[in-house]
Amino acid sequence: MFFLEKELTFLQIGVLFSIREIVRNILEIPAGVFADALGRRRTMIFSFSFYILSFMVFYFSADYALFILAMVFYAIGDAFRTGTHKAMIFEYLEIKGWPSAKVHYYGHTRSWSQMGSALSALIAGFVVFFSGSYEMIFLYSAIPYVLDLLLMISYPKVLDGNIIKLQKGETIAIFRKVIREFLISFKNTKVLKAITNVSVYSGYFRAVKDFLQPVVQAMALSLPFLLYLNDDQRTSILIGVVYFFIFGLSSFASRRSGSIAGKFSSISKPLNLTLITGLLTGVIIGLFYNYGILLLSVMFYMGIYMIENVRRPMGVSYVSEVLPGNILATALSAESQAKSIFTVILAPLIGFLSDTFGLGTGLMAVSVLVLLTVPLYYLRDKVRL
Repeated sequence: MFFLEKELTFLQIGVLFSIREIVRNILEIPAGVFADALGRRRTMIFSFSFYILSFMVFYFSADYALFILAMVFYAIGDAFRTGTHKAMIFEYLEIKGWPSAKVHYYGHTRSWSQMGSALSALIAGFVVFFSGSYEMIFLYSAIPYVLDLLLMISYPKVLDGNIIKLQKGETIAIFRKVIREFLISFKNTKVLKAITNVSVYSGYFRAVKDFLQPVVQAMALSLPFLLYLNDDQRTSILIGVVYFFIFGLSSFASRRSGSIAGKFSSISKPLNLTLITGLLTGVIIGLFYNYGILLLSVMFYMGIYMIENVRRPMGVSYVSEVLPGNILATALSAESQAKSIFTVILAPLIGFLSDTFGLGTGLMAVSVLVLLTVPLYYLRDKVRL
């Protein structure tokens, strides 16, 4: 909605999302190696600093080139966070002797994250309602990120992992060692298939999730409520409420991920099932949108969020099982890199198709396209977590 307020097209918005993913993709592996070799906690502190810088550029900017710069800063922050915090969580579980609790523990962690997002959605709605502008969200978002930065500084140093002094020879040797182990692991076809299965839906989700906002806007303007308010105020209220419910449901979904996984004989079965269900949901969303059934379109959009949050703890834990623990941060970053590649491809494609044929058709076409590729990475192993 911020970008639409700045009069950008769907294609321009999709390109910005792709730039974010490309930069993150380039930095993903180096960031994972940096975290494994030089300290995960330090890496997270570096990450949050770039997030805050990104928000400030967004807030003070009105030019497309500066939006690109802000996206680059955001991508740097994301690259150094992705995989690193998960590796810290799994390291903590190993220290405590609780490795079997990966799905449950990460699911609950993600659940609280979604609860925070639910609260922030309501706050963001009120910010836009009273300020009349979406750009104010970036200014207010810097506050919790500063608090997160302080929280990271307070983490126990043991979660940094193996720390080395910044001596050129030793640092290069460790980087080479981690990269070599990483490449050896990925020669395994089973590992490649696993990472593709886990990352495809997450990449698809990242590409389509923010297009919910114009769908909610269309619904807000079609409802015969709050007609005494202007369009932006009506939209901000409904978006805040919709996202509050989305993240609340996502929190519940993440918390139940471990229980859902436990109902299947192997983790591959729910991963396959949620993948296909999520993509079919995208087709249904576009269909309802084209026929003007906007309420159902928004409701099914909630389903895409819930599926991602049920699926994500399963997928991360699954990948951690088939990869060596000593390169875990690097490997999880590689999984995220694969996710970024799919987002880079799909986001501008959705934007182009939406500008050309309409948002509903764009969502349907991309969902069908990804659905047709599922047989290539359908999991058939019996990994049990």
